Amino acid sequence: MGFWTLFEVACMPILQVLIISLLGAFMATDYCKLLPEDTRRYLNKLVFVVFTPSLMFASLAKTVTLQDIISWWFMPINVGITYLVGGIIGWIVVKILRPKPHLEGLIIATCSSGNMGNLLLIVVPAVCNEDGSPFGNRSVCNSTGLSYASFSLAIGGFYVWTISYQMVKTSAMKLRAAEGFVSRAEPNNESDATAESLLLKGGSEIEVEVGVTTVATKGVEDLETQAANESSPKQKGEASLWVEVLGFFHQVLKELLSPPNLGAILGFIFGATTPLRNLVIGAGAPLRVIQDSTKLLGDATIPCITLIIGANLVDGIRSSLIKPSIIIGVVCVRYVILPVIGIWVVKAAGNLGLLSSNPLFRYVLMIQFALPPASNIGTITQLFGVGQEECSVLFLWTYLIATFALTTWSTIFMWILT
Repeated sequence: MGFWTLFEVACMPILQVLIISLLGAFMATDYCKLLPEDTRRYLNKLVFVVFTPSLMFASLAKTVTLQDIISWWFMPINVGITYLVGGIIGWIVVKILRPKPHLEGLIIATCSSGNMGNLLLIVVPAVCNEDGSPFGNRSVCNSTGLSYASFSLAIGGFYVWTISYQMVKTSAMKLRAAEGFVSRAEPNNESDATAESLLLKGGSEIEVEVGVTTVATKGVEDLETQAANESSPKQKGEASLWVEVLGFFHQVLKELLSPPNLGAILGFIFGATTPLRNLVIGAGAPLRVIQDSTKLLGDATIPCITLIIGANLVDGIRSSLIKPSIIIGVVCVRYVILPVIGIWVVKAAGNLGLLSSNPLFRYVLMIQFALPPASNIGTITQLFGVGQEECSVLFLWTYLIATFALTTWSTIFMWILT
């Protein structure tokens, strides 16, 4: 496969993201007024509670089996390495460039989290379908590549909705503390409440209930609880340590039970359990309407997220004070440092006998280090009401540069593996 052919293949998904982002930006302008701030907030809640969990469930239940999960055990470790290395380097970038405190979590999350799902779902099958592909039979490559991409989507989503989510949440709490946010007011949930009265004055806390699971972003209550614990003499010594440990595990459990992670967990369960899988997957499955419905909802995830990012970009261009040095730092981490480390990690794992000899699997592992930032970061910043404009500006530049960077690294990875 020639460089320009590969360039065209790699450009397509990036250009799709940019085109939809520009459409979202146009819809948010004063001329169109289809995506004002309140509309974006409610649309973002739908993405968080409905669309993303549906995408996770539909893709995993259909393409990932128990045997796949066992044989692909290194992929979660590989994604974890991208987060660890990217997070450490992102932290160094923050310490050197010293952005505003409420942007620290966003910058570290942008450096560490790659777009593991939707780009791979487009790029890998496109590479498989090209003439001269180094990955063998086209149909086998497509089927296997879709499974790799779906599993990568779930693993990446798990990391985003735990680690990146917590990073942005911590930054949001710093912002609330800096603003002296001490209001104890609760949202007005009455049926006749106006859109303005549904928001907490001075903040943008969100509370969504799904069944018996509640996902809350109550930064103020967390700060008040922490202050109370620190001031109470009963929380010293072993008791204080025990309370902190329980609080940590409670927080981790709450993050794991967020709607996107619940969708991924259910997808793994149905995909790995043959009787459950046969209930919803296949033309003769008695409950196949469930899979069809969740897939229909899941297909709305990527367009909605991309429209929101584009809409936030309008405000970002007008008001964002993010420094060019921060943009350059994030670009260098994602497209220079991480891909080089990725080559070393995958080659080292292969030499130690930890990986299968399938070149497509190794290609996916390598390209996980060269992807642009995860689009779900935009959803998280919107949920907490912190750094939305800066996130959109970062995404604009990183996705523009990804057109060339992803193509170049894809070519290098294929050359290494052939």
